[in-house]
Amino acid sequence: MGGFFGAVSKQDIIADVFFGTDYHSHLGTSRGGMAAYDERIGLQREIHRLENSPFRTKFQHVFEEMQGTSAIGCISDTDPQPLLIRSALGTYAISIIGKINNSDELIDRYLNLEGSHFDAMTGGRVNSTELVAALISQGKSLADGIHFAQQIVEGTLSVLLLCDDGTLIAARDRLGRIPVLIGKNEHGRCVSFESYAIHKTGYEQERELGPGEIVSCTAEGVTQLVAPGEQMRMCAFLWSYYSYPTSTYEGVNVEVMRYRNGAIMAKDDKKRGSVGDLDYVGGVPDSGTPHAIGYANESGVPFARPYIKYTPTWSRSFTPQKQADRNRIAKMKQIPIHELIEDKNLLFVDDSIVRGTQLRETVEFLYSNGAKSVHMRSACPPLMYPCKFLNFSRATSPMELMTRKVIVELEGEEGLQYIDEYSRDDTERGRRLRDAICQKFNFSSLEFQSLDGLLESIGIDPCKLCTYCWSGKE
Repeated sequence: MGGFFGAVSKQDIIADVFFGTDYHSHLGTSRGGMAAYDERIGLQREIHRLENSPFRTKFQHVFEEMQGTSAIGCISDTDPQPLLIRSALGTYAISIIGKINNSDELIDRYLNLEGSHFDAMTGGRVNSTELVAALISQGKSLADGIHFAQQIVEGTLSVLLLCDDGTLIAARDRLGRIPVLIGKNEHGRCVSFESYAIHKTGYEQERELGPGEIVSCTAEGVTQLVAPGEQMRMCAFLWSYYSYPTSTYEGVNVEVMRYRNGAIMAKDDKKRGSVGDLDYVGGVPDSGTPHAIGYANESGVPFARPYIKYTPTWSRSFTPQKQADRNRIAKMKQIPIHELIEDKNLLFVDDSIVRGTQLRETVEFLYSNGAKSVHMRSACPPLMYPCKFLNFSRATSPMELMTRKVIVELEGEEGLQYIDEYSRDDTERGRRLRDAICQKFNFSSLEFQSLDGLLESIGIDPCKLCTYCWSGKE
């Protein structure tokens, strides 16, 4: 997916943006970039690949190479950015977050304008950030152009601009699927995806932009350029998995939500009577851990970490592009604690089950180290639809989702007509799905969080949340 951080100040701001951007490193592993404005030098930019080295390592010399009282930085899981753009609306640096599903159509539309062209990447592909800049150029002003781009993009588009006078322009996507927050201190303002990046860089949170809202930021203050819309569909999966535990969105902290989520699953298991005697409850590291703590606290079963992930050199198992390499690295990272595994009945909570490949190897690893039984709980409902609004997964086809594969194995393509029944635990099809997955992955039992339980754990108006990946409803 990706994240961004920007700041404008009465003093040099490079350190703030360096650390603020680094705090978004969990959101992407492809590219990192920074752009800065200095009154004497003008706009500057630097981009590095992040596949084999983190942002902080690649940009550690930025303090000698870049200076300015305004700057933006980004972590991108797709195309290189920020880009420097010179247009009729001015010169600026631009970074975006989101997903554009109709890019080919928009590219063709722009190329039909006289004299238009794009800088093509390998295979003729166009950088999505450059496409957005081309769309912005169709407006009467930068804010008007951003608003226009957000209306015609199918998907999600949040934007952060650094203008050639040092002003920042920030825009939250049209339906507020991802957050954009404003912070302030005595010297200026900052813009961030993650709330804790604001606090850790010495700012206090001033406000959270509404859906489709566009603002300009100077050191002196914030000016609204486009008012927020009425509808919001914030991504519920952010709380469940993707976001860092210290993040807070719409007043709801991620870690606290995950504790509540685990507790709700434990209550449901008590009602079902679906688990017998357990020795320990553990989380599939790392994002499954807080859900497991909530489960353990509610159930009274001791929490433990029967295995630890070795992360000093391979912090993220999905860094490599090839699935086989990701699986190999994930397996090598798992280090058992035999006293907590051997002859023990274990229940693990994972944040979600997507393909299930790594989870299968994890269960085999636990049994090979002497586990008596391994029960599995998913902190999300069954994932049935690939997200078409954010780049959460490398899945390119619905049939890469483990749940859909199993449904087709059970009932053929016709079974996909009954996804709602398969999602629930109180239907015959729902029980068949869970039993089939247990057999396939050697789980002693399997349950998923219900959609109602997930919404309860977040605790904001369900009408403001996007649950498309589970329900198929936009």
